[in-house]
Amino acid sequence: MSLNLLGLNRSQFEALCTNMGEKPFRARQMMRWMHQSGVADFDLMTDVSRNFRERMATSAEIAAPQVLRDTTAPDGTRKWLFDVGTGNAIEAVYIPEGDPDDEAPAEQAAPRRYRGTLCISSQAGCALECSFCSTGRQGFNRNLSAAEIVGQLWHASRSLSATLSVERPITNVVMMGMGEPLANFDNVVAAMQLMLDEHAYGISRRRLTLSTSGIVPAMDRLREACPVALAVSLHAPNDALRDQLVPINRKYPIRQLLDACVRYIEKAPRDFVTFEYVMLAGVNDSVAQARELVKTVKPVPCKINLIPFNSFPDSGYTRSSGPAIAAFRDVLAQAGLTTTVRRTRGETIDAACGQLAGQVRDKTRRVQRRIGEVRA
Repeated sequence: MSLNLLGLNRSQFEALCTNMGEKPFRARQMMRWMHQSGVADFDLMTDVSRNFRERMATSAEIAAPQVLRDTTAPDGTRKWLFDVGTGNAIEAVYIPEGDPDDEAPAEQAAPRRYRGTLCISSQAGCALECSFCSTGRQGFNRNLSAAEIVGQLWHASRSLSATLSVERPITNVVMMGMGEPLANFDNVVAAMQLMLDEHAYGISRRRLTLSTSGIVPAMDRLREACPVALAVSLHAPNDALRDQLVPINRKYPIRQLLDACVRYIEKAPRDFVTFEYVMLAGVNDSVAQARELVKTVKPVPCKINLIPFNSFPDSGYTRSSGPAIAAFRDVLAQAGLTTTVRRTRGETIDAACGQLAGQVRDKTRRVQRRIGEVRA
């Protein structure tokens, strides 16, 4: 199997070049061709010696996962379904904000700023079994390699650059697609280091966000290895409810999680953590629970992102009503918490939060075993 260069960070690529008798700067040249220009053909890398290009072509490749499906919603949200082998598929979702073709109003010197966010997967399936998440219902198959993670960004950037009239179609990346990123720590960190590298994608730490369900030791590791913006899937104001919704809470309860958030902020690019809170009708959306949430998150500088639940077959949950979400939001806002309600995007192509399930099959049969245990 050829070495996939998409998965090499700068130090790894420089070491490869040195071992092949080339100067380290060749790595930076090839990284710019691959990641910034979207080039997959070594022959097109015209400022690299022909001999080196030919040797690379015989021993390495530049290959993203194969695209099984590419769909675009009326609101501009775009979703790719990627084949990662042995019957597994993953998804990446692009969410644009602002029209790249908008002209500036007369009173402005420049057009409205365009923002494009790419949501990337880190695993085929997920082992954490959050009860409201479609991916969690599918079971876990394997971690993605760094090349498979970066390959999603590489393909999306390449595709979007060919169709959108903006210099940089992807301005933000969020590691909150399929899987728990911190359960695939080494590969995710390697991929994020590439995303941050000025010779690759040059995304700032403030615009690269990792979302976790709360694996506390890995949060501390991330703080030292690659601190980026942090989002935490909270979804409940107390341990009793969070144990049901986010089972990892039984191992790392809310108090431990919040303490880890405070430690993380010391080295984070932002001075706050975003708490994600999916709104489930009759489960976690009462005014009393909003007041309890205010007290729970008080020790942590934070923002709250309320997420209207996106239903999927046999989920067992329904979305909170508009008035219920508004009442919940008002309690948080009145307590001084910066609170937003996520605008639902891409529903017609199942691209919304909690619906990234792809065509994953649970080869571990963990879900079936769990159902059997409950029935017994």
